Amino acid sequence: MEDLQITPQEVRERLARGEKLLLVDVREPWEYELCRIAGAKLIPLKTLPENAGALEEAEEVICYCHHGIRSLDAAAWLRGQGIAGAKSLAGGIERWSREVDASVPRY
Repeated sequence: MEDLQITPQEVRERLARGEKLLLVDVREPWEYELCRIAGAKLIPLKTLPENAGALEEAEEVICYCHHGIRSLDAAAWLRGQGIAGAKSLAGGIERWSREVDASVPRY
């Protein structure tokens, strides 16, 4: 499973270029209410198997969570399901807030 992670800076640059990346927040709804990356789709990790079909058409799926552990599991699982473009946001939304968008609250 090479290239399973992507840095927040790379995601920011690719979004700025207009690339179609599907951001998937695999945290719990209460976490999503605290903060989120604009445009992200909430699919909590425990519901990923029942919602994976909705991700099959996406060229690249970037999963994220709080610190990057759950999203790593999600990306690896999605790759195992044939979604080759699944990746995990390294460091999660915490790192995103520190390095890309300080307006995203940290918790």
